[in-house]
Amino acid sequence: RPESALILSLFCWVASKVAAYPPWDFSWGAQADPHAWSWVEEPQSHAISGHQPVEVQCQEAQLVVTVHRDLFGTGRLVNVADLTLGPAACKHSSLNPAQNTVIFTAGLHECGSVVQVTPDSLIYRTLLNYDPSPGSNPVIIRSNPAVIPIECHYPRRENVSSNAIRPTWAPFNSMLSAEERLVFSLRLMNEDWTAERPFTGFQLGDILNIQAEVATENHVPLRLFVDSCVASLGPGTDSSPHYAIIDFNGCLVDGRSDDTSSTFIAPRPREDMLRFRIDVFRFAGDTRNLIYITCHLKVTPVDQAPDHLNKACSFNKARNTWSPLEGTRDICSCCEMGNCESPALSNRLNPLNRWPSRRFRRHDGNEAEADVIIGPVLLSRDTAGQQQERGQG
Repeated sequence: RPESALILSLFCWVASKVAAYPPWDFSWGAQADPHAWSWVEEPQSHAISGHQPVEVQCQEAQLVVTVHRDLFGTGRLVNVADLTLGPAACKHSSLNPAQNTVIFTAGLHECGSVVQVTPDSLIYRTLLNYDPSPGSNPVIIRSNPAVIPIECHYPRRENVSSNAIRPTWAPFNSMLSAEERLVFSLRLMNEDWTAERPFTGFQLGDILNIQAEVATENHVPLRLFVDSCVASLGPGTDSSPHYAIIDFNGCLVDGRSDDTSSTFIAPRPREDMLRFRIDVFRFAGDTRNLIYITCHLKVTPVDQAPDHLNKACSFNKARNTWSPLEGTRDICSCCEMGNCESPALSNRLNPLNRWPSRRFRRHDGNEAEADVIIGPVLLSRDTAGQQQERGQG
């Protein structure tokens, strides 16, 4: 009968929709803008229960994260003490026993959050950490740690002033060029470099496409260099362990390893932009499976030829030699020696001892260079778990 056929078709359609969502995938990510509450799930990720486990409100100077204690939608409430915010592991600010929620309130720059500057936005990133304490029986484990990335996006706006521009003998554009500070940024890009990509879902064997750039609207033409980059488990370079990706004033030392394809990308899209790719890795023994990357960026005038202090050198495995992105080949010779400083500084400490003090320092009085942090970059928990099981086997 027509009615039966219609009911059967409707039932099949509903069943196909339900089956399309695997119930056990919890690759979560919370993202919000300054004007709304929102919960963003990655494709094919749905909580079992109807509530939203994590809600984020981005305010003018702080963010408010509300966490439901039934975090996994199983009816089993997590221990409040096992929840922290950010790499600094900030504790909750209040509880709501009636709704079984935990509330974290923190300034945008607090708890180890990282800010990313893009041409259109300011993006503040942090993490909600769930690290379950051992149960009464230390022999068995009933729950795994979890890391949920949280983002607040704020549109960038031009500075506005009601003060009149006072007459001066110098052209206004020249003064603006001299007074404006450069804006350095690092961005994680997709495979064809056409757009940014999320910081989650990476697997061992994937490639990180990183784009460094500097805003130079009112400046004379500038050429951008990545002086050094170091990976660590927290923002900045003070945490241990850490791993050098770029060192010695522009040598991509990660590409020297046998099992990597890390390299600078030629040609540059623009002189004020530099691209490089690195193979995904994780720190051994890190249950969170994340990394932060801190890079020291700097610029020189375009008409200044690259030299041993301002260069972008990749290791060519086929030729077993270092090659510059631009400039003469001899500027990369110091990469193999592991010392590209001037002769007067050649007696410095070894590279590992130089990271905290010399490589990464703020140059507040010099707008030609800056330290920029990207992260946290998160590995897929499933993939990491498979790797750990293989290692144990």
